[in-house]
Amino acid sequence: MNYANKLVLGTVQFGLDYGVNNQSGQVQQSEVNKILQLAKESGIKKIDTSSAYGTSESVLGKSLSENNLQFHIISKYPQSENSVAAIFASSLEKLQQKKLYGYLVHHFEFYQSHPQLWEKMKDLKAEGKIDKIGFSLYNTDQLQYLLDNEVVFDVLQFPYNLFDRQFDTYLLYLKQCGVEIHTRSVFLQGLFFKNVRKLTDKLLPLKKYLEKLHEYCGISGISMEQLALNYVVSHPNIDGVLIGVDNCQQLQANVDALQNGLRQEDIDFISSINVSEKELLNPVNWK
Repeated sequence: MNYANKLVLGTVQFGLDYGVNNQSGQVQQSEVNKILQLAKESGIKKIDTSSAYGTSESVLGKSLSENNLQFHIISKYPQSENSVAAIFASSLEKLQQKKLYGYLVHHFEFYQSHPQLWEKMKDLKAEGKIDKIGFSLYNTDQLQYLLDNEVVFDVLQFPYNLFDRQFDTYLLYLKQCGVEIHTRSVFLQGLFFKNVRKLTDKLLPLKKYLEKLHEYCGISGISMEQLALNYVVSHPNIDGVLIGVDNCQQLQANVDALQNGLRQEDIDFISSINVSEKELLNPVNWK
């Protein structure tokens, strides 16, 4: 199976200087053009963005238009004093699109205090301006809140990686409900690649787990990209895996990493890792 078509190109780096291991800063427009072209050639069909990602939507729209490229685009409504309709219209204009494939609530706590915004998103879907609506989540408490309140959604995005598997128990149920599942933070914002001797004091409790990962990759002759990406991409109940890249070389490395897949012993090793410092799996708590 060509797992590259399960990749979703994340674009936060196109509009902001982002990521714990990012040394190059915001991606330049010329490099964005090359990345999008390579994504198309590699079989990637979906792009994830948000009006909260700085100039990402404008950069993306310019590149898509000038290079005549088409993708299924998912954007998000952030915490804002402006209406859903106004922010959505602005996103369409910046992205130079007539409609979007997906539109997500970006900040869950804001939704909880302003539940009426969900009705406005449903209106946009009913008008044919969006194919699928949903939520970007950080933890299972947020998902349980939606289920308890019988909120019907089409798509969810949440973190899932070698260390953070908190949503495991919900995946099959969500698929049975017809929900499209996108995961992010496959590399934990680059933490899996970071030199363990250069961890900040806040991240030091994760050192032992990272060393275990690096040791396993060395002994098994498998790259970190291959281990981390294939573990999530090959999951039968996950439809899309977000990856963020700073250049074409990173994107190509990610695509190449999907060529060989994983063995059962690799899966068993990953399952044996149980990070007890759960709060550090959310990058918000790294500062």
